[in-house]
Amino acid sequence: MCGGSYVGRGMRHGVWRHAGGREFLGRDVEKMSPGARISAALSVLLPVGLSGVFLVAFVPSVWWIFTTYFWVAFPAFGLLTSGIAALGEGRPVRLSEEERERELLEAIRESGEISAAVAAARTSLTVAEADRRLRELAENGHIEVRARGGAVFYALWGNAWETGRRVEEST
Repeated sequence: MCGGSYVGRGMRHGVWRHAGGREFLGRDVEKMSPGARISAALSVLLPVGLSGVFLVAFVPSVWWIFTTYFWVAFPAFGLLTSGIAALGEGRPVRLSEEERERELLEAIRESGEISAAVAAARTSLTVAEADRRLRELAENGHIEVRARGGAVFYALWGNAWETGRRVEEST
């Protein structure tokens, strides 16, 4: 072959491999979703396992042949474990109603005044959910509503008075 071996130059099928790249069945593992990792691993592990069972069951005298091609299963085990581990990482942690409310009130306490958009940025709530929860808290008398410059802000009663007083003093 003209130009030498591709393997020696770090090439595979004409594509340069980056340093430290992980491939499995010609695919970049880092770009695979957890479900794709698990599927790819099982597509190797199941045939290898079934062939080993059939080999041992029907031709027990040549069981050692299974060990010669079982090496294919080791990368598949690694891919399976990384896929299972990535499944847990991708799921958002669900907070209870009380924890969400506590998170929202903590954001109000830290900021003094807060809008629904800022509340959503500082908590795990969406803007619509933060707005709904802030309105409910205000309707129940737990927090104060202030309108300033066309925007609606929410604050704890003590902080709202102090923030309002600071705004009045500065003007």
